[in-house]
Amino acid sequence: MCAKVLIVEDEDALRQLLSYNLGKEGYTVASSADGDEAMMAVDEEKPDIVLLDWMLPNRSGVEICRQLRAQAETRDLPVIMLTARGEEEDRIRGLEIGADDYVTKPFSMTELVARMRAVLRRTRPTLAGDVATFADIVLDRETRRVRRAERDIHLGPTEFRLLDVLIQRPGRVFSREQLLDRVWGTDVYVEIRTVDVHVGRLRKALNKRGENDPIRTVRASGYALDETYTGG
Repeated sequence: MCAKVLIVEDEDALRQLLSYNLGKEGYTVASSADGDEAMMAVDEEKPDIVLLDWMLPNRSGVEICRQLRAQAETRDLPVIMLTARGEEEDRIRGLEIGADDYVTKPFSMTELVARMRAVLRRTRPTLAGDVATFADIVLDRETRRVRRAERDIHLGPTEFRLLDVLIQRPGRVFSREQLLDRVWGTDVYVEIRTVDVHVGRLRKALNKRGENDPIRTVRASGYALDETYTGG
């Protein structure tokens, strides 16, 4: 299962950067630009973890964190504060109001992802792992290995990312455009038919022994991992 993260950050460039990079890391991402919008998003999106900027329009991150901790439905929702405040007493204040961790800007994505995984391991252990499974397919993000029915599957980097996107949401149909954005990125021009080529390579690697094909082609729409696992 893939963790859903809600990013609450009013700086557009940073919010977009976080959304893009966390999406590439396998998280399902939602975002808000201000405090009022953030509280509505928590109700609507039901995130597994919140990245919460300290300084926000309308309501501060501190106020939002207090509100989350005051409500029974969100009392245990993991919160990581993002802030330019680096003073020790500010960090202590952030933790005292109920934040699970505190990351000072500027930070590296490697550090942030590590902090998120550490918090999820404590609070949502089933969502923290780097291993995803579907039927007899196992994808390990940390070792970059894929196995099917106890045999190693050798994939190129693009096929690995493609499988990673599909395995996060079995049954969901991803359009070719969505796969282009998630696998290649929004800042790279790639022809739409390239998706079909790499899906073909992924199928060939997965189905070497004639197993059922787990990738379903949805005509005029895109591709999905088939929840019924009948192939085709």
